[in-house]
Amino acid sequence: MSLIGKEVVEFNANAYHNGEFIEVSSEDFKGKWNIVCFYPADFTFVCPTELEDLQEQYATLKSLGVEVYSVSTDTHFTHKAWHDHSDAIGKIEYIMIGDPSHVISQGFDVLDEQGLAQRGTFIIDPDGIVQAVEINADGIGRDASSLIDKIRAAQYVRTHPGEVCPAKWKEGAETLKPSLDLVGKI
Repeated sequence: MSLIGKEVVEFNANAYHNGEFIEVSSEDFKGKWNIVCFYPADFTFVCPTELEDLQEQYATLKSLGVEVYSVSTDTHFTHKAWHDHSDAIGKIEYIMIGDPSHVISQGFDVLDEQGLAQRGTFIIDPDGIVQAVEINADGIGRDASSLIDKIRAAQYVRTHPGEVCPAKWKEGAETLKPSLDLVGKI
């Protein structure tokens, strides 16, 4: 069943962030926009390319009022070791959550049969409600730049009730106002 429109499952977890271990909970998602990026495991192949790409978009996402979290079923200790030993991961400034208990991965329905998180990306609004989901097969890396337009569209729709953003919508472009008059005319 889709998680769109549903509140994020409650959780408490340990994370690695900017040289420190911190605690993160589902309550931290409230009051701001969030991107939660699940990935299978630290010290792997596709994962560091994705997380580095996400870091490259981090400043733009922060300017849009978005916090970014990466999550794998590794521990926060493993995240620190990876951060300390990988040039790509060493650049990361966003929060890296450890989910060895699988509570978060199960709550977002991305836990596979091997106990690893699938490549799931979630956009969560300031009320803690899931607004967008993308899940890729293990061998298919994601493009974090696509999140910028998705965030802008989600923010626009939230602040403009009755309007929707069509395909390939960019900030400042025309939106649609669903009505009986539009049916069959697009």
